[in-house]
Amino acid sequence: MRRLLVIALPAALLGADSDLILHNGRILTVDGRFTIAEAVAVKGNRITAVGASRAVLDAERGPKTRVVDVGGKSVLPGLIDSHVHALGAGESEFRQTLPPLNSFSAVQQFIRDEARRTPKGQWIVVPRTFPTRLAEMRMPTREVLDVTTDHPVMFDASYVWVVNSTALRLSGITRDTPNPRGGEIVKDPHGEPNGILRNAGSLLKRLDTDRSLLQPAEKQAALEQQLRRYVAAGLTAISDRAVSGDDITVYRELFAKKRLPIRAVLTLRLGASGTPESVIERLQASGVRTGEGPDAEWLKFGAFKVTLDGGMTIGTAYQRAPYGEFGRQLYGMTNPDDRGQRFIEPDKLFRIFEGARAGGWQLTAHSQGGGAIDTMLDAFERLDKLKPIAPTRSHLMHASFQHPDAIARAAKLGISADVQAAWLYFDGLALEKVFQTTGMRYFFPLRSYLKAGIIVAGGSDHMIGHDKNRAVNPYNPFHGLWVSVARKTTRGDVLVPEEKVTREEALRMYTIWAAWMQFAEKSRGSIETGKLANLVVIDRDYLACPEDEIRLIEPVAVLLDGRIASGKL
Repeated sequence: MRRLLVIALPAALLGADSDLILHNGRILTVDGRFTIAEAVAVKGNRITAVGASRAVLDAERGPKTRVVDVGGKSVLPGLIDSHVHALGAGESEFRQTLPPLNSFSAVQQFIRDEARRTPKGQWIVVPRTFPTRLAEMRMPTREVLDVTTDHPVMFDASYVWVVNSTALRLSGITRDTPNPRGGEIVKDPHGEPNGILRNAGSLLKRLDTDRSLLQPAEKQAALEQQLRRYVAAGLTAISDRAVSGDDITVYRELFAKKRLPIRAVLTLRLGASGTPESVIERLQASGVRTGEGPDAEWLKFGAFKVTLDGGMTIGTAYQRAPYGEFGRQLYGMTNPDDRGQRFIEPDKLFRIFEGARAGGWQLTAHSQGGGAIDTMLDAFERLDKLKPIAPTRSHLMHASFQHPDAIARAAKLGISADVQAAWLYFDGLALEKVFQTTGMRYFFPLRSYLKAGIIVAGGSDHMIGHDKNRAVNPYNPFHGLWVSVARKTTRGDVLVPEEKVTREEALRMYTIWAAWMQFAEKSRGSIETGKLANLVVIDRDYLACPEDEIRLIEPVAVLLDGRIASGKL
């Protein structure tokens, strides 16, 4: 009789079947106590154990488990960017790389280069560039753009456009042309148009942007490639903050083809023209609402958004007080009492929001300036009197110019904030010249938010450029973490140090608090048993490295649902 050799295995090993164990690391769990563990185990797309290395190895290691010693490296939850414009960003350099546009000379060289390859008479569009980021710290005029007379030229500053003399002639804009409703044709001291069109782009004629549009397959490729760049930067989820029509179609097609490389929560943006009832009709016609989409985990809708005011980088954000003397230079303003632009009147905003909330939507609006923030809070307070607004997780978007009273109102209502650190770094120096030290006291006021109990989600507002560090508003999450902690500008100055936050708090902004804003905190945003295995292994100790090295952190590997989506282990 043949005898069988039986080897007794430990009981724990017989039941253990994790697919992957990372051990000998600093696992920053971002749980309620910000526990730091040594190991994490993964089975399928879920975390099965977190704790000390020996305990996790003993309990979770099976015959087929891949065990990786991370050599003391830090492991973070998958990071979340709460504010990107992924399709536009992907398209921006899909056909050609854009040069840095940080001075008048750089802008002029871009125009000359485009003129050589653009047929005579066709428009040249200078990609979105802000005067706060130009070396001259002032809005260009037609004279700056008049380096070509064979082409109409438009400088896109977002909500403000600047055109050259050829474009003015082509569009029939003269000293006698009346201002469009809500807009302004800015004049020089002699009463002639100087090329600056504030909310008056509708006057431009034969502005042919269709020739530069991508075909459907190209759009899909542009979006997919940009989303993969986000993953490589350490992101495992995003909120795309302004989608409609074709944008939604591109996302859905990528998802249907199983080519969506990152979790995406879409913000539906509609124009607010017409009556509140017509806006709500268009919203209802979309056929979706918060939490719905092709897949509640991978692709769904988050908030409904309208645009309440303009931008601080071009002087159209609706402020509580006038922009002041430096605003004349920086933004090309002519009215000393100019407070910016509010695009929706308070009662109309309330009625739109009232109808949207009745349809099951989370609510937000582009609200940059202090006056716009106050208008938003007024609408939220009216809604709260009818039914508590806090459960909708509605929030302020940008809300750069805060005030203690507004912060207190938001806290009382349970309103959160979607904020962008990059503006403090890039635009802080110019904005301080406009608003002075007192006016900047509550700019990007993270400490005040947290002290009031307001949940804050960090985002980039990435919109143009592929490189994570050189893009218009970098999407490198470690840059955002660094600015939140250090509050440094491009010159190295610390702007309002009283509003600094700790590294732990900053990390929550880009993980669990961002997940909360997406109604996803139960499944992601921290490294805890049962949650999705979204992990980022990084090249240095986030909690202990020198402060200025935070922005230099690089992901070694990014795990999305337990699979390596970027890098290697």
